[in-house]
Amino acid sequence: MHTLTLNNGLPIPAIGLGVFQTPPDETRDAVLAALSTGYRHIDTAAAYGNEREVGEAIAKSGIDRSEIFIETKIWISDYGYDETLHGFEKSTAKLGVDQLDLLILHQALPSDFDKTLQAYRALETLLKDGKVRAIGVSNFMVEHLTALLNTATVVPAVNQIEVHPYFAQREVQELGAKHNILTQAWSPIGGITFYRDSEHTSTLQDPVIGEIATAHGKSPAQVMLRWHLQQGRQVIPKSTKPARIAENFDVFDFDLTIEQLAAIDSLDTGKRGGPEPEAITLETFGRAIPEA
Repeated sequence: MHTLTLNNGLPIPAIGLGVFQTPPDETRDAVLAALSTGYRHIDTAAAYGNEREVGEAIAKSGIDRSEIFIETKIWISDYGYDETLHGFEKSTAKLGVDQLDLLILHQALPSDFDKTLQAYRALETLLKDGKVRAIGVSNFMVEHLTALLNTATVVPAVNQIEVHPYFAQREVQELGAKHNILTQAWSPIGGITFYRDSEHTSTLQDPVIGEIATAHGKSPAQVMLRWHLQQGRQVIPKSTKPARIAENFDVFDFDLTIEQLAAIDSLDTGKRGGPEPEAITLETFGRAIPEA
């Protein structure tokens, strides 16, 4: 397994399995397939509703806990200092572990950013107490990350954001790099939505990516994942199909040229596929996270 190093020295696998929108009853098999393939990083979240199944699959795999990097996220409904500490307890109980490798805030909450700061302060406490090995954020834009850095005592290890050839978020990535914050790419192959114009309907059907894939004897998805890895991002592709899970992992035996990397860079449309971070409010996105 190829690894990257977080800003606190902790190694993290370069590729992880994402389980966003994976139904609980499919999550066990997907995680087991990934672990069997060689994945050692699983990315879940309290809001996904499948932490318990992730934990069950990890336990069933027979792989020592120390070899598996577990990452989960606190949802906005559990923001606030005490609430976030309790959110950690809920997540670890469902996952069946005492310690998390990486715990991050799932979104900024612009409508009540003080709660966001309190939640991050709780993450800092969990890190200090050894209950988590690294902490970070997700979907934080430049203004959110800047405001957090003005008060945080621990620089986030990661910022997990939507990044793929059609949506690069370069400004956010550059700010993260300035502070040695690793960019984790969710939807790394643009699978969250389809983009339509006169030439293509998705990244998987993009002719530029397709031509590069043909040149290397790889799939478009593999080319996009390789693009991320060569530019220093950690990726968490999602799939429930064993063959696709294995395909996504088979990206360490070829290199894209400088020209090919630039060609993929040029595809950025600036169009977001996921929710607009500024639109995240408790009124529209809040939901209770069940107890264990």
